[in-house]
This record gives sequence, C-alpha cells and structure tokens, in this order.
Amino acid sequence: MPRALMIQGTGSNVGKSMLVAGLCRAARRRGIRVAPFKPQNMSNNAAVTLDGGEIGRAQALQALACGLEPQSDMNPVLLKPETDTGAQVIVQGKRLTSSSAHDYFTHKPRLLKAVLDSFARLKAAHELIIVEGAGSPAEVNLRQSDIANMGFARAADVPVILAGDIDRGGVIAQIVGTQAILDPADAAMIAGFLINKFRGDLRLFDDGYTLIEERTGWRGFGTLPWFADAWKLPAEDALDLDAPKRDGGLHIVSLCLSRIANFDDLDPLAQEPGVRLTMLGPGRAVPGDADLVILPGTKSTRGDLAFLRAQGWDLDVAAHVRRGGHVLGICGGYQMLGRMVADPDGLEGAPGTTEGLGLLDVHTVMTAQKRLSRVKAVHAKSGAAFHGYEIHIGQTHGPDCSRPFAHVGSAPEGAMSPDGRIMGSYLHGMFADDGFRAAILSGFGQSSVAGYDAQVDQTLDNLADHLEQHLDVAGLLAQAR
Repeated sequence: MPRALMIQGTGSNVGKSMLVAGLCRAARRRGIRVAPFKPQNMSNNAAVTLDGGEIGRAQALQALACGLEPQSDMNPVLLKPETDTGAQVIVQGKRLTSSSAHDYFTHKPRLLKAVLDSFARLKAAHELIIVEGAGSPAEVNLRQSDIANMGFARAADVPVILAGDIDRGGVIAQIVGTQAILDPADAAMIAGFLINKFRGDLRLFDDGYTLIEERTGWRGFGTLPWFADAWKLPAEDALDLDAPKRDGGLHIVSLCLSRIANFDDLDPLAQEPGVRLTMLGPGRAVPGDADLVILPGTKSTRGDLAFLRAQGWDLDVAAHVRRGGHVLGICGGYQMLGRMVADPDGLEGAPGTTEGLGLLDVHTVMTAQKRLSRVKAVHAKSGAAFHGYEIHIGQTHGPDCSRPFAHVGSAPEGAMSPDGRIMGSYLHGMFADDGFRAAILSGFGQSSVAGYDAQVDQTLDNLADHLEQHLDVAGLLAQAR
C-alpha cells in the first residue's frame, strides 16, 4: 500500500525543504518509488513543469532527488507574492486569481479539495510520498482553514515529524511550546521530532534532547549537524541567497529586488571558482569594480523599478554603463531595462505606466496571458545552444529586439543594445547549462568549470549521506502510513 510521511517545522526556514530532499534521495537509494509533495507553498522562485504548469522550486529539487520530472501535482497551491498583502494564486500549475491575504481565506475550502486530489494522484503512482509543511502548525490562529500543515495531515491521515531549528536558538521551547499550543487531536498526529542545523559538539545537547523527549513524550529521531554544502543546492527563499566570499575574478553583481523571482538563475555562477558573485542588498551601492550587473526576475516589475530607484541603483547602473560595464536583465529585469513598462489592466498592481531605465530601446505591455514553457535556444552572440524556460506575463517590442539575445527555433528572443553591452532576455535557467555558461564567461576572458547538474546531483547524495549518518532514517521512513 502507498504510504506518506510529513515533515513540519516549528517555524519558517527551519530546513524542511532540505530535509525532504534528503529523505527523498535516501528513500530512492533504498529502491522505493518516492515522490515529494507540498500542499501549499509561498515563493516567487518557481519551476516550469513538462505539462506547462509551475510549482515551487524546492519541489522541483525534491523531484530531482527522487529521479522524477517535476509535476504540477507536487505543489498544488503556489502563492506568489506581488505586494506586502497580496499574491497570485496558482492552483495545480495554473493561475487562478490574484488575491489579498484576507480574501485568500475564502478560497481555502475549495483549495483543500484540489490539494487532496493532487495528493491522491501522486499516492496512486508511488510507494511513498514525503510531504513538506509550510510555516508552522503552531500558528493556531490560522488552523480553522489550514491546508498546509495539520489541516492537511488530518484530512489525509498523514503522520508528522516536527523539525526544530537549533541555529536560531530556543529549540527546546520551539518543540515543547508547539505541543503545548496544539489542539490535542493535532498533537496526536506527531510521531516524533528531530533537531536541525546544529553547530559544534553534539554531546552538549544531550540533556536538552532528553528533556524534549520527557516533556513531550515524543520519540526523537536525531540531531542533524549543519550541512555545509547546502549552498550548492538551488535556494527557494531569497533570505537564503548567499555566495562564497572570493577575492578577484570576474565580478558579477545581482540586485536583490524586493520581489525578486527565480533567483536560482544565479546559483551556477556562485559555484564558478573564477567568479565573484555579489548579491547586492538594499542600501548598498553597486561596486565600482563590477564587470557585469544582473537585474534578475521580479514578480512586480513596476513596483521593483520604484524600489530600485529608491536605492539609487538607477544612478549606479548608469555610471556602471558609462565606465564600460555590461548589464543583463532577465525577465522582469529585462522589462526594466526598456523605456517604459505599461500595465493597463493592473495585473501586477495599480494600473498605470512606469518609465524604465532606458538602457534598451524597447517597451513592455503587461498582458493577462502567461507564458510558461521549457525551451531550447541558441545564444545569438556565441552560437552556444542551451536549455531554459519562460515564466512571465508581458510582451516586449522595440528597435533593439532586431538584435536578439537568442533564438528559440527560428524566432528571435530578447534584445541587445547596438554595442552589445546591454542585454535582455525572458529566458530563465540558462546559466545552469554548462555550454552557455562557458560561452558567457569566455566573453569576459574567464574559463568555466563544467558539470553544474552533476554537482547538484552529487550534493543530493551527500545530503542523504549526512542524514543517514546523524538521523534514524530507517525509523523515520517506518513512521509513514
């Protein structure tokens, strides 16, 4: 009979996604037909599925850990924040609506049905489903309409393992406090706990670990030390954006926009020994020694144009161009480089038009039709073939489109300035292609280390080894039912 197990956390960012990915790989290596599932996710970092849908990037990574292609059913509800209080609602891979946080709760009863339908289809096709919760079950004020944690676990009868994050401190209170605040029927779903992100001598937490067992009556499945290679895996949360600190080399600077999206585009660059990648946060000036400035994707192009200007980055980028520097805009970043961005129907905020940076002679109009597809393309300048994907609204036209960044089949894609230093493209994921990445870096006189996909796969194996060494993985998987 197919079985399922759910990993919930005492809070956001406790490492649930990584734990599920590691357990998926560990189960696969045992010969189990396993698949990941997350009922509801909130992220602007999305992956395109073969059927033309979109799911959270973490579930795509977990699918890779299982040896599977990403499917829309793996993340049936995806919320993509557009403002501080509103998000686009994606259901089973397709856009349903844009909703305020308050109004979203009115959609939840029908969303639970979609969640359970997707879960049932996955469960019918696999021997084991490893489910990832969202946020924390201790948010009991949201329990009535919950579809992400205990609401799902109870509806689908899936046992729960509670993960606590010792790195942020207070892990004893995290776990004991969660039990104290949960409804007894919800607490009864929890089969045990584990501790994540430990640094230092594990023996120093023995007494704390025992205290949690005694106070909760829950079984402990181990304490997991910090996984040092986590940065080698695509990050889903912009808060996790990081890169090794290097001196010298090609200096690439990416602007961390307030609604940054699909930022895992940059992960392969961070792993190049000859590249110094700076993820530039708000309030910091673009360094004068930057060779390439990247404007990444965003869920709110006009909103992030305002954010960019508030940081003074428009002036910094203009100065960078005057110094002879290069600029690449990806998706929303490409739209920003043009002369204007029009959103007449208010698809990403209030209707209106915003002046762009004017570095490319193009203009963009937002349209309701969303482009979701995987593509094979050829880089116009180098002739390098590569794989990527599109996930955007809006159409961009103008004189600089006559100098395309790439070709998709026979169709031109993107745009370049007459001198070739300003580039824009709607294609995500291109730097993950070893050939394309090598071609781009070669243009800056920098060699590339091939094998990004192989490195990600090896890191998943290393993660599974890490879990096997420090957790009772066999005991965890045995809790599934």
